[in-house]
Amino acid sequence: MKLDHLKRCRDVGLLLFKFGRGDLVRQSGLAATLADELPLDDPPTAQAEALAHELERLGPTFIKLGQLLSTRPDILPPAYANALTRLQDRCAPFPGEKAAAIVEEEIGVRLSKAFEHFTLEPVAAASMALVHYARMRDGREVAVKVQRPDIRERVEGDLAALADIVGFFDRNTELGHKYDLPGLLVEFRRTILRELDFREEAQNLLTLGRNLADFPRILVPSPVADYSTSRVLTMEFVHGRKVTSLSALTRLDVDGASLADELFRAYLKQMLADGFFHADPHPGNVFLAENGRHLALLDLGMVARVTPPTQERLLQLTLALMDRRPDDAARVLLLAGVKVGDTDEALFRREIAGIVSMLQDSQVKDIQLGRFVLEMTRVAIGNGIRLPPEFALIGKALLNLDQIARTLSPTFDPNEALRRHAAGIVQQRMQRDLSLASLYQGALETQNLMHSLPARLNQILGRLADNELKLNVDAIDEATLMAGMQKVANRIATGLVLAALIVGAAMLMDVPTSFTILGYPGVAMILFLAAAAGGLALLVNILASDVRERRLKRRPR
Repeated sequence: MKLDHLKRCRDVGLLLFKFGRGDLVRQSGLAATLADELPLDDPPTAQAEALAHELERLGPTFIKLGQLLSTRPDILPPAYANALTRLQDRCAPFPGEKAAAIVEEEIGVRLSKAFEHFTLEPVAAASMALVHYARMRDGREVAVKVQRPDIRERVEGDLAALADIVGFFDRNTELGHKYDLPGLLVEFRRTILRELDFREEAQNLLTLGRNLADFPRILVPSPVADYSTSRVLTMEFVHGRKVTSLSALTRLDVDGASLADELFRAYLKQMLADGFFHADPHPGNVFLAENGRHLALLDLGMVARVTPPTQERLLQLTLALMDRRPDDAARVLLLAGVKVGDTDEALFRREIAGIVSMLQDSQVKDIQLGRFVLEMTRVAIGNGIRLPPEFALIGKALLNLDQIARTLSPTFDPNEALRRHAAGIVQQRMQRDLSLASLYQGALETQNLMHSLPARLNQILGRLADNELKLNVDAIDEATLMAGMQKVANRIATGLVLAALIVGAAMLMDVPTSFTILGYPGVAMILFLAAAAGGLALLVNILASDVRERRLKRRPR
């Protein structure tokens, strides 16, 4: 393991111990290497906000890791997940001259030739990039996002260290098996490397802009393709402020209810109809335009895609929550998830019913759809049901939307908005499924079926006439069945032999003989002792086999 990897392992070990997971440090054997820096006993669980600050201190990779963990309520308690949701991706800026040099190197022309004006002082400084204001030669105002120097090398080094750490915990702790830490790391690696390629973000801006073209109050900045590369992204500049930074006086001049409703409807379309949505709409990424009539969605480095089957389940779950149908909500979650352990469906249904009843009993000001979705995700994993990761991402997105919508309009009711717009979402999905391309595909599949049907029918009827038609039913594992039957037969045969020995011993007890053991006929005693030993061995074999079977069932898959 490299020296810098060892340093990161030490940092992670201290972090786990400090925030109440000293059990993992001790299980993995890392406690001995940190003996000089750890107290003798686990300290009390630290405040969730302190964890967020520690991750910010560790740098961009761990900030992004915290943001990903905020979507996993099955791993973190709600207080910690909420704190990580609010992680601020801020960092000190690097010199503007260096940013200008990076822009010139990437776009291949001098800065003065590409822009009429370029502000060296950044308007925003995040852990992975700076954003500078510029004006192009044709008068367009743009934001130029410049990647930090050497950030890719630093992130890749941190990812390599995390791979070592995750592999170590996976081999030495129960948590690694339970939560599939290697799979979580693969998902995280894919997400953060995509964010480092600004061409991906430029394409995301174009895709989301097209999908939301029918929402006049939602703005998505357009990228400037000629001035965008993997390390530089040039896009339309939006004059405005964060929604959460608005003063009370400013809110009086804004139609907050209409803006909140439009934003909520736009996200329902993204999630349930388009299958492509902005996965990080925290307040810093949603701006109120200067005119007060538009909301702008910024920073599309983190997006999520929802497959059609998952969209179907999400829509069914949404309708079940809207109509307060707990049984249907539980059924949809069971269909969407994968069982990864012992599942108590009755307990799961009761807990889901409790969540739905909380939604029903909540006042308008207390309804937070995102929190309910995240809570259902947590209940599912607690009962051995692993839901698709899109459920947690949607829960997190809805949680952020709740905060933004309540800021714009304190009386906004997300459940009522969901009820109003659900019919439109269903209609959009039906129109998409009945598109010309879908009809053509169905027609081609029907044509292929009609072409192959006569030959297949002729083949089936020919086999039926020759009495050669066979039906293979693969309902059980024949080898396992035969092995089980053989085991039962062996035990029955052993039991019969032991019973015969006992009966023979009892009959020989009355036969006089000069060979005795403890005053009893010797042959009878030998048969009785053999039967006792055989019966004891059979009992031990049965108990050992049952214990082995139970261990195999409990082993994580």
